[in-house]
Amino acid sequence: MGDLNILKLCVGADSVEDLTDWHRAHAHVWTPGTTEHITRMWPKRSEELLDGGSLYWVIKGSIQARQRILGLAERRGSDGIARCALVLEAAVIRTEPAARRPFQGWRYLTAAESPRDLPKTRAQDDTLPAALAQALAEIGLH
Repeated sequence: MGDLNILKLCVGADSVEDLTDWHRAHAHVWTPGTTEHITRMWPKRSEELLDGGSLYWVIKGSIQARQRILGLAERRGSDGIARCALVLEAAVIRTEPAARRPFQGWRYLTAAESPRDLPKTRAQDDTLPAALAQALAEIGLH
């Protein structure tokens, strides 16, 4: 895992399954084995991100998953404006929940601030209700 990551709200998703379902539904538009997330701003610290960094997803108030960043690519919207595509490994890795308040855009997240990956044996555990997972994360229990 890299020393620098990105933190982003996963708007519209209530669970990691919602995120992976959305990826499956849109897989035909991306290079096989990848997904993309389009953002307005190009990361100034791109070299650090591309050295093993991940996009950490905040779902329902807590970080719950990550995807490794494979590259950055320019994408133009129908409005002609250039945007940054975070090209991500398709695999979604569940993490220990970590509470985060809402914010706009994305934020850098250092490795020291990043939650650990869940052990593979727990990756398919039933997810806790969002309010309970957030409450546990806020008091430091995972």
